[in-house]
Amino acid sequence: MPTQEHRVKNGDGWTLSLFQTWGDGLVAGRRPILIVPGYGMNSFIFSYHPRGASLESYLVDAGFEVWRADLRAQGGSSPDDGGDVERFGLAELAVTDLGAALAAVLARTRTGADRVDVIGASLGGTIMFAHAVLVPDHRMGSLVAMGSPVRWVKVHPVLRFAFASPMLAGLVRFRGTRKLAERALPLLARLTPWVLSVYMNPGVTDISAAREMVRTVEDPVRRINRQIAHWVSDKDLILRGINVCHGLAKVDRPLLCVIASGDGIVPRETATWPLGQVASRDTQLLEVGDAETRIAHADMFVSNESQRRVFEPIAEWLRARA
Repeated sequence: MPTQEHRVKNGDGWTLSLFQTWGDGLVAGRRPILIVPGYGMNSFIFSYHPRGASLESYLVDAGFEVWRADLRAQGGSSPDDGGDVERFGLAELAVTDLGAALAAVLARTRTGADRVDVIGASLGGTIMFAHAVLVPDHRMGSLVAMGSPVRWVKVHPVLRFAFASPMLAGLVRFRGTRKLAERALPLLARLTPWVLSVYMNPGVTDISAAREMVRTVEDPVRRINRQIAHWVSDKDLILRGINVCHGLAKVDRPLLCVIASGDGIVPRETATWPLGQVASRDTQLLEVGDAETRIAHADMFVSNESQRRVFEPIAEWLRARA
């Protein structure tokens, strides 16, 4: 299963890092899949799983060509001038970076497709929706949103507290978040699992692999923190003067919303909201977890249940629209 890194200029002072993976079972005619990471993370976690096939390898084995994108300030992406790395916000990620990534995929895909299916993880799904609204002639095909907010219908108290003040959220510069997460994750799982439970359930996810899993952690960006704080307060996401929530009414692509039953980051009411707003009649909800098996936000990608409950249904849904 070969993987090739592509260095892509975004036209706005950054070189993005994209990874292309395919296998011998690549099915001709299927659109390539691009996976977009979320808040404070890079794309590593889509290529890693502590106890089985990752999302990337699972989809490749299902006959897809899979790309994962590190947008600016994620993974191996780098500023061209070595200057301030925080001079951007959500609009730049959605329009400039995702646009550059989609163009690169279509220029270099082995499939010959003219559109790209997109999987957006958490805030990556928000970026995907924003691109669809702000770039009407976009090149996306089917859309998969995994625990992705657009309108904050409901906000978890922990998140509301963390982003209570836009001013404070935009002042604090975070450094060393990955090392902190590596130390904190096992301690939280052992001493205060209820704190960790809003993000991850140690009962279904192998926390002993913390050193590997935290390779996906990135330092948050202050300007984006400030934007999120305003967004949580206002409920609607507004970028470049456009209400993205209202703009969903013109998005006509097939949409699958994947939500976790025990998600403490993006509650069910918020994660499912886009389903009733898009113009497309081809929409579907996949709820992962139940009363016996609680699945939290990050568990969708790294839990013992990921392959059976998340990866396979996504692959089937995308296959049916290929």
